[in-house]
Amino acid sequence: VVAEGQNVSVNGVAVPQGRPYLHKGLGVTWPGDWVAVASSLGVRVAWDRHLAVTVTAEPELRGGTWGLCGTYTDDPADDFVLPDGDTAAFAATFGDAWKVP
Repeated sequence: VVAEGQNVSVNGVAVPQGRPYLHKGLGVTWPGDWVAVASSLGVRVAWDRHLAVTVTAEPELRGGTWGLCGTYTDDPADDFVLPDGDTAAFAATFGDAWKVP
């Protein structure tokens, strides 16, 4: 899913603004001014089409996530775990470590 400004596409195909999209466990909806993407894996990402992004995960994923979403354990000590398993001291270091080309 790619979202840029007012445009949203899935696998290169445009999703018309305001029109729900559902295919193979992936859903795109338009709650208010936001765009929300939900997967059958139990993760939902909502974006205000400007700066704010909200990621939510189903309770079944507790302790089973990794990366920018953290470990979902409610333990602040493991919030900044890096790809190599170490812990970053700063949020910027943590974010930079998870960048992909």
